Amino acid sequence: MFRHPVVIRVAHWVNAICLLVLLMSGLQIFNAHPALYWGKVSAFDTPLMAMSSTEDDPPKGVVTILGRTFDTTGWLGSSAGADGEAADRGFPSWATLPSDQDLTGGRSWHFFFAWAFVLNGLAYLFYGLVSGQLRFRVIPSRDQVRHFGASVWEHLTLRFPEGDEAKRYNVIQKLTYLVVLFVLLPAQVLAGLAMSPAMDAAFPFLLTLFDGRQSARTVHFVVAALLVLFVVVHVAVVVLSGFRNNMRGMITGWFVIERKVEPLPERTSTEAAS
Repeated sequence: MFRHPVVIRVAHWVNAICLLVLLMSGLQIFNAHPALYWGKVSAFDTPLMAMSSTEDDPPKGVVTILGRTFDTTGWLGSSAGADGEAADRGFPSWATLPSDQDLTGGRSWHFFFAWAFVLNGLAYLFYGLVSGQLRFRVIPSRDQVRHFGASVWEHLTLRFPEGDEAKRYNVIQKLTYLVVLFVLLPAQVLAGLAMSPAMDAAFPFLLTLFDGRQSARTVHFVVAALLVLFVVVHVAVVVLSGFRNNMRGMITGWFVIERKVEPLPERTSTEAAS
């Protein structure tokens, strides 16, 4: 069956590219001050989360979360830089764009792809509303909602829909996309805007909405982590439910529906003799 129109496919892959660049450039920006706070100002003595390194030789990486410390040497706080030498940095060089400590470069990448991501998302929403695709993809039916528990169990046991059931998204997919599209992504965009002094001057309600610029930065970071989790689970489901078929659907639009094969009824001895 033809499952994904060209606009949906293009928007999907543009989103994938934008999210990857935004994540890596965002980690570069975060590394300039690898700590999170709540409120209007930075409470340096009591951060919600902070990445740092010790003065040992070689230095050890330390992550502090709500007052508890964890040794994260080699991954967070202290890791090899682009030159291979141990460096005092939040996230490692392979996870940031650019790989070297470059706040200006990270901001340039982040701002450009942020606007590309927003414009692509608006185009997707407009097309989805006009074509009806949005309702098909994110609004569960009453019957699907009633069978929510069964759908959860099917996912936990890695049993995926077959036959006619595979023609539409299940309730978990729809509710997940609904939360991502209308909760997480708007919160992420608004929190990003609230971190800009120019935007705050033009739209003062942004700081009120997030209770301060530092709170907005924390929300931005947490939502980014949730989006990464969503992508990881999404990719895992794509692989487990049929990587080749799913990729073909998102590249060409065509998705193969495998029909359920019902077992033939056993014949009685009389039927067999006749």
